[in-house]
Amino acid sequence: MSDRSKTGGFDPSGIDEEAWTELERQLEATIPVYDRVNRIMTLGFDKGMRKHVRNHAQKGMKVLEVGCGPGSFAVGIEGMDLTCLDPSAEMLKVCRKRVDKVREERGESPAQYVEAIAEEIPLPDDTFDRVFCLFSFRDFKDKKQGLSEIFRVLKPGGQLVICDAGKANWLHGLFGRLYMGTFVQWVARIVTKDPNHPWKWLARTYTHYGTHSYYKGIMKEVGYEQVKARLLFPGMSSRFKASKPE
Repeated sequence: MSDRSKTGGFDPSGIDEEAWTELERQLEATIPVYDRVNRIMTLGFDKGMRKHVRNHAQKGMKVLEVGCGPGSFAVGIEGMDLTCLDPSAEMLKVCRKRVDKVREERGESPAQYVEAIAEEIPLPDDTFDRVFCLFSFRDFKDKKQGLSEIFRVLKPGGQLVICDAGKANWLHGLFGRLYMGTFVQWVARIVTKDPNHPWKWLARTYTHYGTHSYYKGIMKEVGYEQVKARLLFPGMSSRFKASKPE
């Protein structure tokens, strides 16, 4: 990943192609223990975070999750027309098996699955009532372009909700780096039994991740309205909300 020190470490724009490819490879390596590590590293608050985000949608809505991973969030989307998007075919394979099994048990139709990056969403304009990003926004190649594509596929009046690593400001980010560099690494090493576990790479993306004000500014530039950001208890994660004008 290229040096971003001249921006204070908070400029999220652009991940080098080579670095992004390696990041995707590392993400796929997390699949077998993805939920377990996340549960421990968030002290069990991951379930509540997902529920908090899901509560922004209502039954009958058309929902898109960008960066669905292995389906940890999508499996709880109930009574909605669901589309799951991820650049990893392996992630989508696991997500499809997991999510459609649960949807079939509930008597619902299968979800739709799209292999694509956030910056090039192969779906029509003005399609979705809600777009969710759960711990995937940090890994976009180009965050402004990804936000623009999400804006395009949202219906007028539709809402984007993002939940990702918390970095309210530079001071909060400093504590976040300490947390990511110590506790998270310790947990991942114990669970994976591998000193070179993939969470080492994911911790690096946090270093270059933006603050609340940075992202709110980008969202407003793209055209979003009612842009809000807040930390979710106990402060490990941030939630962003933004709407497409009617």
